[in-house]
Amino acid sequence: MKDTNQETTRRDMIKGALGVAAVFAASEGVSVSHAANRNLKKGQFYGADGALDAEAVKAAYLDMIKGLGCPIPDVLKTEALWVCDFLQRDISKLGMAGIFWINKTGTYGDNGAKAYSGTYKTQKFGYLGHEIYLLPGQMLPEHRHIGGAEGYGPKMESWQVRYGSVEFFGEYRGEGTETLISDMPKSKRPWGYGEDWFKSKYVARRTAKSGQVYTLEDPESWHFQRAGAQGAVVTEYATYHNHVEFSKPGMEFASSPAK
Repeated sequence: MKDTNQETTRRDMIKGALGVAAVFAASEGVSVSHAANRNLKKGQFYGADGALDAEAVKAAYLDMIKGLGCPIPDVLKTEALWVCDFLQRDISKLGMAGIFWINKTGTYGDNGAKAYSGTYKTQKFGYLGHEIYLLPGQMLPEHRHIGGAEGYGPKMESWQVRYGSVEFFGEYRGEGTETLISDMPKSKRPWGYGEDWFKSKYVARRTAKSGQVYTLEDPESWHFQRAGAQGAVVTEYATYHNHVEFSKPGMEFASSPAK
């Protein structure tokens, strides 16, 4: 049974964001959906106990997705859609939502009907299909994917921006389209830049309109991404997602619990 007071609070939070958005939209000429997400406040999606209110923040993501013109399949209205603030309690700035369409591993000879007896019978495989959802200006923390004891190597990945725009930050100049973060205006540089733990040096930009894929060329290299002014829906093509490390101490692939 749902807690009536809790549900009312969630509705009020979302309505409050939309109310602020209407004023913002009138002056900026952007849609209410986009404006609502652009005006998210640091504590807006946290309860009095400090825990992330997953349902409230999911509602904001769905509102953004709809505003971008992206279809919303029924599965995004279930627990399959997850949200994460990496234990930083500031999801409007640092966080994400996502869905793993598939994250599969196996051994060729043991898979399916187990009828395969070819050259790769005893070798392992792993692949991933993932959708990333980012609110306007929201970024992932700097991280890297490393190989693990299970025998799967570092995650190799490429991204295609389906809706909105994204800046991809990384440790190395891989594809050759990157520019230096140090050349960006100070006000545009990403959160964390200049800190001792921050590793990335380059940035590359991609838009849904261009359709151009961005690929992380260097295994186990530090990287992250940040959405543009309208937010973003990003499709990720990758090998198996296993171990992830964060450059900033104290981060985890989890949501903030009650204090």
